[in-house]
Amino acid sequence: MNPRKIAVVGGNGQLGSDVVEAFAGKGVIYSLTHQDLEVSALDSVATCFRALRPDIVVNTAALHHVENCERDPQLAYAVNAVGARNLAVVTQDLDAVLIHVSTDYVFDGHKARPYTENDLPLPLNVYGNSKLAGEHFVRTGNEKHIVLRTSALYGRQPCRAKGGDNFVDRMLRLGRERGEVRVVATETVTPTSTQDLARQIVVLSHAGCYGLFHATAEGSCTWHEFACEIFARAGLPVRCLIAGPNEFPAKVPRPQYSVLENAELKRAGLNQFRDWREGLHAYLEQTCIAVA
Repeated sequence: MNPRKIAVVGGNGQLGSDVVEAFAGKGVIYSLTHQDLEVSALDSVATCFRALRPDIVVNTAALHHVENCERDPQLAYAVNAVGARNLAVVTQDLDAVLIHVSTDYVFDGHKARPYTENDLPLPLNVYGNSKLAGEHFVRTGNEKHIVLRTSALYGRQPCRAKGGDNFVDRMLRLGRERGEVRVVATETVTPTSTQDLARQIVVLSHAGCYGLFHATAEGSCTWHEFACEIFARAGLPVRCLIAGPNEFPAKVPRPQYSVLENAELKRAGLNQFRDWREGLHAYLEQTCIAVA
């Protein structure tokens, strides 16, 4: 039996690099970057994949800087929506599975309890709307689709679209430099390790289950609570204060509560996620940061 061919779009990114690593030894892996294909151009996608003929395509590529999406909605839709459509069209033609990563920002945050896959999406911004459009294109364009909504990702590879630092690294840097940080407590999320999400993607790729899944770590916290846990676990004596209501005004509307419940993963007996604190602790240990 020939080994599976797995193509990871955005394979050099924060999530994509961990997906490539998680699939190591499980088939022939193609780590694809912007130099290999332009997702917003159908001809580029078709040429690339018809040459590779992958069995599975994992799409981690996206324009996810929220402010930049708001400034340039045409580009946001070209990458996040049309790009997803192009991948769906080509993978359907090749009879390949398409695993597409989406976001908790498809919700407006008014529910105040964890969202399940059955809840109605109502995005507040261009980013969320463009990602929701991408979901629809994938779900209608390829029968063998897996759409994964996730939240507050952080990983070892720098996130170039957001200036390099993830939230964990940025808090550690600021804490060491200043000894005191102020962090908002108005948004509740589920911080999710890209390594944990990558492992979940590998499990789903073997399961033969298709559809929409929420895929985040277990539990939830505010950004302030997340920062406090980072400093406590790293053993850094940093004063972690709650920012005032207008101290860091949001330039773009964001959901104040975007916690996801992995209901469909649990129903299928496939949920691999641990508590967000465990994922954070593992990240700190793997990145050689001294922990208490």
